[in-house]
Amino acid sequence: MSMPNSPFMVSATTPGFGEIILTLLPAKKQVLNTFIYRYPLKLIAPAPHKSPAEKYVTLVFLMTYGGGLVGGDKINLKMTLNDHTRLALLTQGSTKIFKPLDVAKVSRQVLDVKVGKGASLCYLPDPTQPFKASMYEQRQTFYVDPAGTSSLLMLDWVSEGRRARGESWTLSSWKGRNEVRHFDESSQGRLLLRDAVLLHEENLGESLAQKTNNMGVFGTLIAYGPVFHKLGEFIMQEFAAQPRIGAKAWDSKQGMTDAETTARVRKAAEDRDGLSWTAANVRGFVLIKFGAAEVDGARRWLGSLLRRQGTVETEFGHQSLLCLR
Repeated sequence: MSMPNSPFMVSATTPGFGEIILTLLPAKKQVLNTFIYRYPLKLIAPAPHKSPAEKYVTLVFLMTYGGGLVGGDKINLKMTLNDHTRLALLTQGSTKIFKPLDVAKVSRQVLDVKVGKGASLCYLPDPTQPFKASMYEQRQTFYVDPAGTSSLLMLDWVSEGRRARGESWTLSSWKGRNEVRHFDESSQGRLLLRDAVLLHEENLGESLAQKTNNMGVFGTLIAYGPVFHKLGEFIMQEFAAQPRIGAKAWDSKQGMTDAETTARVRKAAEDRDGLSWTAANVRGFVLIKFGAAEVDGARRWLGSLLRRQGTVETEFGHQSLLCLR
């Protein structure tokens, strides 16, 4: 006896594929024209909300079933933010990278995003958390308007693993690459910025844990475009106000201005969290690299930085900072 045909439509997409297309309607309300995903990828989109700046914002949570990726899992997410739309892309916790059963199977995530004219993306995920002997590769490409009207804020960070189980950078390999390009229908688009991180264990010399100098998390923050212009300026001002070796006797309060006193207090908090950071203005991008002894210390510093300046909460709502609470 033959089984009846399934009444459910068979998906033509591959496992781990997802697509989001965000469009602005004439009434200035946003809709998700396309919103699809397949296991192990999972997407959740609450109803759009208005930010304090009276802008409609669509919130999407990027997740995986089981909270992580095992060897061979592949995530391929394509997103299109059509003109003048606004999206906050978040996660609901760290993405765990599990040890593969087959050493030839690497976990991968590919993210391709087009940010249209006047559109804005705020991408603030929780950090990836590679477990012992895990292997992971990540490629994230963002296409922006050649006229410079697109806006992008992107956070990418990775933690040491499960410290409570004695794991500190005991991964096999972690490869990440972030690119920002002009969108061009006839080519890959002009490359504007590329940032790459490669972490892997070597048999010779120091271990990866020794090389990280007691840092439990590393990260990159990229700010670009008119919406995040003031945020970029604020970050560069904060970096310029950091104490410089030999510039002042910072162990003394005598002759210090209010701004210097405030900077001293914040620097003391950063020292307690084992935090180090640097910032640079590159081709209209503000690029921040940071590290901290623990994830919570990095959260406190970055959350304080973004809240004090205010652009993210004002333009995207307080929900956009969930990963920094």
